[in-house]
Amino acid sequence: MNKAQVQSILLNQLKFSKKNIDKLEIFHDELLKYNKNYNLIANSTTDNIWCRHILDSAQIVKYIDFIDNESLSDMGSGAGFPGIIIAIFNNNPRFHVKLYEKSKVKCNFLLLIKKALKINFEIYDNDYQYHNINANYITCRAFKKLSEIMRISREIVKVNHKLIVLKGKNAETEINSLQQKLNYRYDLKNSITDEESKIIIMDVKN
Repeated sequence: MNKAQVQSILLNQLKFSKKNIDKLEIFHDELLKYNKNYNLIANSTTDNIWCRHILDSAQIVKYIDFIDNESLSDMGSGAGFPGIIIAIFNNNPRFHVKLYEKSKVKCNFLLLIKKALKINFEIYDNDYQYHNINANYITCRAFKKLSEIMRISREIVKVNHKLIVLKGKNAETEINSLQQKLNYRYDLKNSITDEESKIIIMDVKN
């Protein structure tokens, strides 16, 4: 899927605005520049950032209600996937996006993007265990095994929330390994960027 096809999906299916696309263009270019000196994303994916990283992250906005006085916490944001993409899409100043990332290098990049794009989100450095996490949504991409994500979700996030996890071809295997241990309700959605990948959406009651 090329850049033009990805932008068409962003605009027409996911309802990103032209202004959002302009910001994604800047984000894309800054990521490429930064990645020459720091390992933010794998070099094998730099020619396919629009599909492999941006669209893959953007597809989850349709599972989020950006309503007043709610918040989203992105765990292990890395180079900003999906947290930055969600923050670019969000046009409600009373919906709060929070990015958790322990790498100082990656936090510096996230701060650079925040200033360059003038978008609203909060950056929490150091390990997530050092923070009190209260969020209506928890998102993860390339973070940890599902069993560990569920432990974090249930033990550290102290309110009821929706957990949205971008996973590869082993998603169902990871879910099945949990079924005897936890009582939860989940949906498994197909990814629009990879036919083998899945989006796991769970309602977690704490």
